[in-house]
Amino acid sequence: MITFSCPGPGDTANLAARLAALLRPSDVLILSGPLGSGKTLFASGIAAGLGVEEPVTSPSYVLVREYRSGFLPLVHADIYRVQTRNEFDDLDLVAQAADGVLVIEWGHMVEVDLPSDHLRIDLEVCADDSREIAMSPHGSWTSRLPGELSR
Repeated sequence: MITFSCPGPGDTANLAARLAALLRPSDVLILSGPLGSGKTLFASGIAAGLGVEEPVTSPSYVLVREYRSGFLPLVHADIYRVQTRNEFDDLDLVAQAADGVLVIEWGHMVEVDLPSDHLRIDLEVCADDSREIAMSPHGSWTSRLPGELSR
């Protein structure tokens, strides 16, 4: 696990944009953290790093938004309102993002149903409103997530 401190929202978005440089087609990123922890902000930083031109908004009510204007397609999902594993399976997110990157907010709820090759990103709000971001690599991510990301 690699942990980062992000004093402000810009730092969170910049960390995500730097992570985007490491992304490959079919990568899966799980974003976990309480409401207001910066999951959508992190997803928008990923999108910016991928060159997505549209504004990134929370997919809370539509469940999934696709962005195809960047270097890699981005599928951004929010499964907070998904009630069952069958409902999650019906979204077929991994197949939908096969040629791009899949970012799932609240992804910890379905982590066992996702490919074992993924990066889990836990966001935590600190007392001073900064963010502590912990990245837990799985599969190929254990060798792909360099310490230089913290610079």
